[in-house]
Amino acid sequence: MRPAVEHDDVTGSGVYVGGNELRYIRTGEGNGDPVLLLHGGIVDAAHLSWGSAIGPLAADHDVYALDLLGYGLSDAPDVPYTMDRHVETVAGFMDVVGLDSAHLVGTSLGGGIGIQLALEQPEKVEKLVPVSAFGLGTELPNGRRTWLLSQLGFLNRIGLWLASKNRSIATSSLDSVVSDPDALPEELVDAFFRELQRPKAGKAYRSWRKQEVGYGGWNTYYYTRLDDLTCPALFVHGGQDDVFPARWAERAAGIAPQGEVEVFEDAAHWLPRDRPDRLEKLLVAYLRE
Repeated sequence: MRPAVEHDDVTGSGVYVGGNELRYIRTGEGNGDPVLLLHGGIVDAAHLSWGSAIGPLAADHDVYALDLLGYGLSDAPDVPYTMDRHVETVAGFMDVVGLDSAHLVGTSLGGGIGIQLALEQPEKVEKLVPVSAFGLGTELPNGRRTWLLSQLGFLNRIGLWLASKNRSIATSSLDSVVSDPDALPEELVDAFFRELQRPKAGKAYRSWRKQEVGYGGWNTYYYTRLDDLTCPALFVHGGQDDVFPARWAERAAGIAPQGEVEVFEDAAHWLPRDRPDRLEKLLVAYLRE
């Protein structure tokens, strides 16, 4: 059986972008068109979201899985973590490692980064796959309570601290992003638990959330610009996603000139881990076309 978290014991390579070190996993060199995988927010990292997908994709592709600035093993400078900063950093990473263009697959925050990069620097993106992507709508998951929580960063710090001290709490905290946390592989929960214990855990997310959550909704949204998207795009979403609703992806696919949509009706927000086998088969087939 393929491990749920491949490369978890490998620190990967590092490059400097804007004076900060970015760590990444690379495998499948020389196997085909490059694919860049971008993870989500909170305390995510390349191996957490994409650890099980790296191997299947590397059979046909040169795969790069990046720890975003402020996440995983990458540096976490004291800066505002805005969408613009994340997009500029990813574009800079591609330049430094010599990726003129790549297929870009991003989940949640990473999906939003991919969409913005494809809109602003279309020459860098061959095919785009936003998975449970941020930026396709404005509605907050819990209305103005989400805005209030975004202003009270200490509550997030307390929650992450409690989860970092108790594996059961850590597992339960995933209830909002997967359909059944108890069904997750033990090694994945272990990896998530270790990520929670990093001193910088949640730092970049809290900054990003404070920048992005407005009183009336999300401050960044791309759906009004998607008719300018020049690359093929497959919007993938979970039908049970309580963070960003699936109707966002369905609307986006109808606006993007080469847009398609795939909704996994029985899946929640963290699709790469809630339905990994099905998503991996879809990605392999779509990127091979």
